[in-house]
Amino acid sequence: MKMSTTLIETFARVLGAAAERAARVVTDRLALFYHLAVMILSATIAVTLPFTFTFLAQRLLAYWSTIEDEKIFLASAEIAVALVLVFVFSHARTNWTNRRFSKMARAAGMVHLSAGNGVLSRRVARRLKERHAFMQDIMIIGSTGARTLADPKGDLRAVIENCRSAKIMLLDPESRGAIERVRTLGGLEITRDGLRAQVEQTIAVLRALPAAHGRIRLKLYPEPPLWKLAVLGDHVWVRHYHPTLDVRVLPEYVFAHGQDPASLYAAFYQYFVARWSDPAIPEYDLLTGELQYREGAGKDVGRAVPSA
Repeated sequence: MKMSTTLIETFARVLGAAAERAARVVTDRLALFYHLAVMILSATIAVTLPFTFTFLAQRLLAYWSTIEDEKIFLASAEIAVALVLVFVFSHARTNWTNRRFSKMARAAGMVHLSAGNGVLSRRVARRLKERHAFMQDIMIIGSTGARTLADPKGDLRAVIENCRSAKIMLLDPESRGAIERVRTLGGLEITRDGLRAQVEQTIAVLRALPAAHGRIRLKLYPEPPLWKLAVLGDHVWVRHYHPTLDVRVLPEYVFAHGQDPASLYAAFYQYFVARWSDPAIPEYDLLTGELQYREGAGKDVGRAVPSA
């Protein structure tokens, strides 16, 4: 039994080696045939070029002798040639401009732009954010977080549920920044109570998460919001809070981390770190519902805030 097994293994090795040699021979022959075919085709084209040009020249002279006195045809040909040249040069100029803008975007580290208005663009942005943040340390700055964190269909709802750790900064609803935000967005029917309710809704969602008391930290900043920022692993998603516009109507830019010092990823990352490290910005304790100020900030420690 053992001898038969050895014979079978030896035969399999020999058969495999023979098959490998046969495949190598066939491959070599196919490459040889390919080179021969290319050489024959090149020689054929080279030999027939004089006859081809002679034939085309004769046909062109025959056609030209027929149409050289046709003024309408000549005018039409001139117009057609002019239109073709205008189209070609315009297309070339557009391509050159697009290449220049593309080079500028790459230098800044921008890898994606999302309008965020359509259903398809929102879906693509949500999937990209989930992929970028999966099991990553993330950092988020927003206004109230109601549409992105509290909403079950929000762009960052699945992100905070599947991340490794999260640092989140929201607008303090009792601050002057909240009053200023409500005043500048008065035309959008946003009230102080509505803003407070949205922040409380987001806090309630964060406190209900299983990782709320270990991996998720929250701070409330007092100034009017400037950037809607989400640092998700090696990508940062950025939107600008315009004083009089809803942030959803503005585009969202994505910058990737790279070795190029011109990339804006590092700038936005350092912006978040500087804001998070500011001792004047208190941290909201998701367990006790109190604002905890760092020592040296000149504030009372443990101020309670409304929570849902």
